[in-house]
Amino acid sequence: MRTTDLSELAAFDAVARHRSFRKAAEERGVTASAISHAVSNLEARVGIRLLNRTTRSVSLTDAGAMLLAQLSPAFGDIGLALDALNQYRDTPFGKVRINAPNSIAPFVLGPVIGKLIERNPKLELEIVATDRLIDIVEEGFDAGIRLGESLREGMTAVRIKPRMSLVVVGSPAYFARHPFPRMPADLKSHVCIQNMYPNTARYPWFFSREGHEVEFEPTGPLALHDHELMIEAALADVALAYVWEDRARPYVEAGRLIRCLDEWIVPEDWLYLYYPARRHMSAGLRAVIEALRVS
Repeated sequence: MRTTDLSELAAFDAVARHRSFRKAAEERGVTASAISHAVSNLEARVGIRLLNRTTRSVSLTDAGAMLLAQLSPAFGDIGLALDALNQYRDTPFGKVRINAPNSIAPFVLGPVIGKLIERNPKLELEIVATDRLIDIVEEGFDAGIRLGESLREGMTAVRIKPRMSLVVVGSPAYFARHPFPRMPADLKSHVCIQNMYPNTARYPWFFSREGHEVEFEPTGPLALHDHELMIEAALADVALAYVWEDRARPYVEAGRLIRCLDEWIVPEDWLYLYYPARRHMSAGLRAVIEALRVS
């Protein structure tokens, strides 16, 4: 098979998996028009329409679905063959795309990025941080990072560090006007920020002590999904915030925020790096896992 033929098939495979020329182009590192041209050339060469296209959607024809089913294992085998070459290299080679929550990415990946690249100079690490829950397969990621409770079936998960906690913080000026809470029930008389997912769903503040668990649902005037915004609101003396401990730490150490209810705070669920169970693991992804894995 000619190189151009393989390139066309790879372009089709990407479009078929993503159902999008734009996302396929991002994965392949080319323009959307180049992807469209490659797929059109493939269809002209085989004499069969493989994709149905409208201005808003892309779908597979029956022929396209059959071709994709045959191509996916073949491209998997090609990936395995190329990855096997890593045994002849000193360090892993190639791109690894990771998706991680924006609220915790700096504390999980920040401490390891420098050493990871230094030890693996031929590794290309591409990190996209977003709190939106995404399908890592559909969006072309090699792996994602999430709390264990939000992992999907069909994924292999590896526990990673650090284990993080959420804390309640307020400013000195806020506590000068409001009594210091001693119990989660005391929060009912406070102005508390509502924690929100990007899809606008709220989640409660969770506390536990000696086996006694409490969920508190704030009803304050602010609903935010970005922890940095929550901290800014707390610094503005208007409300208490329930944020990741590592995000609050520099402000607490500087005396700009005060922690409360610490005896009710428990570590969150472990974080996991997850990837499709049926997809081969590249040497680059193995290097990332080893850098993050809980020892």
